[in-house]
Amino acid sequence: MLTTAAGLSLFAGGVSAQDDQGGDDPTPDTVVTPGGATIAPVDVLQVSGFMDDILVAEIRDAIERADDSGAQALILQVNSDGTVVDDSVVEALLEDIATAPVPIGVWVGPTGSRFYGPAAQMLAVADVTGMAPGARVGYFGVPLSIPSAEIDFGIAEETLRNGSVGLSEARALDIFRQRINDEGIPTVTSMLQAMNGYEELGVTLVTTEQVVTDDGNTRFDTVAIVRFSKLSLIDQLFHTVASPPVAYLLLLTGLALLVFEFFTAGVGVAGVVGAVCTFLAFSGLAVLPTRTWAVVVIGLAMLAFSVDVQVGIPRFWTGVGLVLTVIGTWFLFEPLPGASMRPGWIALITGVGGIALTFIVGMPNMVRTRFATPTIGREWMIGELGTVIDDVDPDGVVEVGNGRWRARTNRATPVMRGDEIRVAAIDGVTLEVEPLEGAAKDYRERRGASDDTEPPVEAVTDGQLSP
Repeated sequence: MLTTAAGLSLFAGGVSAQDDQGGDDPTPDTVVTPGGATIAPVDVLQVSGFMDDILVAEIRDAIERADDSGAQALILQVNSDGTVVDDSVVEALLEDIATAPVPIGVWVGPTGSRFYGPAAQMLAVADVTGMAPGARVGYFGVPLSIPSAEIDFGIAEETLRNGSVGLSEARALDIFRQRINDEGIPTVTSMLQAMNGYEELGVTLVTTEQVVTDDGNTRFDTVAIVRFSKLSLIDQLFHTVASPPVAYLLLLTGLALLVFEFFTAGVGVAGVVGAVCTFLAFSGLAVLPTRTWAVVVIGLAMLAFSVDVQVGIPRFWTGVGLVLTVIGTWFLFEPLPGASMRPGWIALITGVGGIALTFIVGMPNMVRTRFATPTIGREWMIGELGTVIDDVDPDGVVEVGNGRWRARTNRATPVMRGDEIRVAAIDGVTLEVEPLEGAAKDYRERRGASDDTEPPVEAVTDGQLSP
């Protein structure tokens, strides 16, 4: 159910992204003023999540689309907790932004957004920059080097290298090229206002105009058409799985479904879904700073669970599996500057709690039900002999015929491993057994004995009994 919900949300996000991009029509959405002037549109690209190869490629594509479609500017709306690509990739991106054919604005918003990691150094090469109140920027690392511009944050460099700042500190350190006197830039509309009047290569941006209202106040109205865009459906899918909680939950879900499918002795929907989840999980783990040994520990946890699943009773190995799952979960990702990368409490409770319920309750019941013969038609087992595999005290496992069964002693005396037992009754999928020594005779045995040995016949002679 969680996987289906995630898929539907991704599908909806991808469809809305494609709709926002306006399909394949390359015609620019221009506005013609009463004076005959033409105002070109402004593109806005939403950049959210860890800065990975997908986001880097999308930013480059957005710059090309803006130039090809005649947009007068491109605004990058950023909310990113870290960078997971090499510095060389970031340097190439900074070079593309610095030499872009259209003005580039970078807005860290909305409220509560973050822009951490080396990719945040694009604030030094963008034309107009700003952030919303409540947002933070920092953890830039060592300044990178590109041919066309110098990455220089002045007095803020030491603070931003291994720390972060909010809006007030950022303004005091003169980090942004805001171009308006407001305390911050709370909305995209405010960012459009900040870009209005910016001049580059003899072209002046026209994005807003000042209007005087009837009560004498002034406001800025947006005059340029704003075109929002997001990642495509496939890119959104692989970018989403490259987030710690999603990759972690997909890993546990996929491996658990594969174990389930193994014990159902066939290939069905669970196996296909498990394989897809595992593939997506490893796609995300390959992007994130993942500890390989922690992934191996989670894999060993699934093997430990499987030991008890095959007998249908959660015991020692189930506990080992839970401990290994917790260890692998806690150390799965290496931290990034400003981000612990550890899945949140909701993801942890969902992952560990879901695995515990699956292998303590769900999977054993599934295996017993899957491989148990229905109660009706199993009366032949009553009276059959078997061997104890695991101590029946009061529950355990016995082998009767060619199969292993969950068993329960119908007496107070436990039956130890290796002892012989007799099936006394059947309760659902559980056999009620008793030790062979001193066990009650089966009614069929008693009837068979009476058939083999005829009792003596007595005759009546003259009222007297005679043999």
